[in-house]
Parts: sequence; structure tokens; C-alpha cells
Amino acid sequence: MKIVLQRVSEASVLVHDEHVGAIDHGLMLLVGVHEDDTEKQMEWLAEKILKLRVFDDEDGKMNLSVQDVGGEILVIPQFTLYGDYEQGNRPSYFEAAGPDKADKLYEDLIGYFKKHSDLNIESGQFGAYMDVRLRNDGPVTLVMER
Repeated sequence: MKIVLQRVSEASVLVHDEHVGAIDHGLMLLVGVHEDDTEKQMEWLAEKILKLRVFDDEDGKMNLSVQDVGGEILVIPQFTLYGDYEQGNRPSYFEAAGPDKADKLYEDLIGYFKKHSDLNIESGQFGAYMDVRLRNDGPVTLVMER
């Protein structure tokens, strides 16, 4: 599983010009599922994200987690994170999980956040063409993979 995590002051996702998810201060996650990913890997990443200290404390140091600041999380499916661009000019996506497996792990990730935190968790729509908008805070961006 590969996740691009961005600290945001706001983020939203639209499908067919309709908002399906929106947050204020928090984390936006672009989530790609690999064909070999497991539930255990997803849980490890989810727990790490909930505890990751990427928000500033009163001294301006990144020392607080999204839970510490009462932030929100927006989770967006993004199979193109597993695009292979080595040969030719058109990426291939052979390493990305098929739709059934990818959708299940994506939904399980959202469910994990909801079960293990009191945060507002919003999401995109799996398989849809999405208009993703964000205002990066920092910017702080991490690429996480497990």
C-alpha cells in the first residue's frame, strides 16, 4: 500500500460537480493499493497515520498528531500511485490491485480510522472520476509505503 499524506488547511473531493467529501484542518491521503497488499499492512499504516506527529505544537515544532489537534482525514483512492513509467511514455498499472481487492482495502482503511479514532473521516468515491482540491499546510507531504 502506498499513501501520499498531505497536511492541509482544507481539502475536498467532487464527483460530477457534487461534493462527496470535505475537511478543514487535517490530513488528505491519496491511497494506492498494490496487488500483494494485506489487511495487516493497511492496519500498520493506518495506526502510523493516526499517531504521526506532523502538526506544530506551541513552539512551532512538528510534535502533534492529527488526533492531538482534533483534525480531520480525507481519504482518496488513487490507483495511479502504482503507475510504472520506466518503459515507454504511457504508464502501466500492472502492480495496482484489481478493483475488488483495492476497493475492499480502501474501505477497510476508512473503517479503521472510524473505529480507532473520534476524528471526522471523509472519503472520495472508488472508481469515479474525482475533482480533488486542497490547500496544503506547510507544505508537509510524506510518501508512505508498507
